[in-house]
Amino acid sequence: MRPVGILGGMGPEATILLMQKCMAAVTQGATDPLDDADHIPLIVHQNPQVPSRIARLIDGQGADPAPVLAQMARDIAAAGAQALAMPCNTAHHYADAIRAATALPFLDMVTATADHLVAQGARRPAMLASPAVRLTGVFDAAFAQRGVQPVWLAEDAPLLALIREVKSGGSPDALAPRLSSLAEHGRAQGADHLLVACTELSLLTGALPATMPWTDSLDCLTAEITAFARGSASSC
Repeated sequence: MRPVGILGGMGPEATILLMQKCMAAVTQGATDPLDDADHIPLIVHQNPQVPSRIARLIDGQGADPAPVLAQMARDIAAAGAQALAMPCNTAHHYADAIRAATALPFLDMVTATADHLVAQGARRPAMLASPAVRLTGVFDAAFAQRGVQPVWLAEDAPLLALIREVKSGGSPDALAPRLSSLAEHGRAQGADHLLVACTELSLLTGALPATMPWTDSLDCLTAEITAFARGSASSC
């Protein structure tokens, strides 16, 4: 299989969750006994010292993450990766800087997620995401090209507070019901689908309402990584 490099640490638990999902993608589809070599090779740069995207994009202060992300991409390329992936929706604001840093393909979580939503028939997804995703228009172009109209919650401060609590080590079991409650606000605003577009919130999806379809962008990235590593088309 082809190795994929992960620009991680944003946050650390979300990166670990991606690695677990990549392992599960192999084991769940296995029909024969597995050995180590059957798993997806990942070169993970777990760098929690990437300057805060929240501070830079929401608070308007702090260092620019782009040069750090570009250097991470170069380091991962030098380590032997054949593609790059990044489990952070907000950091996709800096995707162009990452693409420019190396000649490696960048497995774009935003594009993969937008394609998946269209395949699922979603046209008005409720955005469970950091306010920075809205402020920087991370999904705007991909959604506009596909006729998808995002539904942003009337108040995004509770979402940001929840993301901060995940980053500070709050218990997922204790925090997950709050994500479910916020999802209901999206339903009330006319959403036909839920989109978890913050990988910190991917840790809380177990409490999402079963009565409404939902997509986790981290699952879409997992499918892209798995497909690239195997040299096949994505199933997401």
